[in-house]
Amino acid sequence: MLERSGRGWIRGAFPIGWALLAACGVLSGCESTPETDTPGALLYLQQTPPGQVPEVFAPGKISLANRGEFASVFSADGREFIFGVSGDDRAEVFSTRLVGDTWSEPRAVVSHERYSYMDAALSPNEDRMYFISNQPLDGEGEPKDPDLWFSTRTEGGWGPPQNAGPVLNSGRPEYYVSFTDEGTLYFTSSRAAEVGDEMNFDIHASRAVDGVFQRPARLGDAVNSEGYDGDVFVAPDESYLIFSSGRPGGFGGGDLYVSFRTEDGGWTEAKNMGSTINTDGQDYCPFVTRDGRYFFFSSNRDIYWVDASILDTYR
Repeated sequence: MLERSGRGWIRGAFPIGWALLAACGVLSGCESTPETDTPGALLYLQQTPPGQVPEVFAPGKISLANRGEFASVFSADGREFIFGVSGDDRAEVFSTRLVGDTWSEPRAVVSHERYSYMDAALSPNEDRMYFISNQPLDGEGEPKDPDLWFSTRTEGGWGPPQNAGPVLNSGRPEYYVSFTDEGTLYFTSSRAAEVGDEMNFDIHASRAVDGVFQRPARLGDAVNSEGYDGDVFVAPDESYLIFSSGRPGGFGGGDLYVSFRTEDGGWTEAKNMGSTINTDGQDYCPFVTRDGRYFFFSSNRDIYWVDASILDTYR
C-alpha cells in the first residue's frame, strides 16, 4: 500500500488513489463561453491564466506551504471554488466565493472534529455537493472505510452530511465522484475486487432514472486495470474520462490517463497523459472547468492548473 501524500486522511498507508469535459472546448465541440456575466478579470481568483505547462493554482491564497490541497471544483458560473484541505489527522472541504468584486477568505464548509470529508463534486444543478467521508452511519465511534455522502445547498450554506445510501455504497471503500449532464454518477470502488485483492479499485457508473441512482456498473478493461483506477472526471456529455491509475509503465506512484467514448458506447484504451502532466509522485483529482478553459489536478500536495487546450493532444 502506498501513502497518498496529498490527502490528509490519516490512517497510516493508503491505497494509491487515496491520500488519490465539463469542458465546452474543442474536445466537446461547443463554444468556450463562461456561464456568467462576471468580468473575466475577476474569475479564477483573479489569477494570471496558465499556458500549456501546469502551474500551482493561487499560491499564497489556495495553495499554502503548511498544508496539502487537492480535489478542486469550480461552480458552473465560476463564482465558487471548492477544494480539499488535509491537516495532521483529518481532511476538510473548503470554499471561497466571489462576493461583489472580492473573493472571500477560504473557509471550511464541511468539517468534523474527528472524521474526514474530502473529494467534493457538485451535482448537475449544483443543489447538492457530493464527497466522501470515513464517518460511521450513526456518527459515532471509530472512523470507517470511506462512503459517498452529500450535503444539500441551503440559503445559509451547505446542510448536514447525509450518507448516499446502499445502492452507491458497499462494504468496500468508495471514492471520488463526477457527474454527466444527465445525472450519471461516476466514482471509484473496490466492490468488484476479489477477497484479498482489496487494492484493486475500479471506476463504476450509476445512471439516474427519475432521480434514483441505479445499480452501479463497472467500466470495461479499456479503462480499468488490475490495480488502482479512480479519481475519475467525466465530461458532462460523457465523451471522455480523465482518471488516475497506478498501473505499470507510468511515471510515478499514480498517473493521470484519458479515455474517449467510442461510437458503440465503449471506451478507447486509456492513454497516459505524459510527463507534461504526470510526475514521479502521485497525480490525481482531475477537473475541467465548465467553460472548458482550464484543466485542474492535484500533485505534490498542491492544486495545479493548465490551459485545457492541452487535452486536444490526446485524441
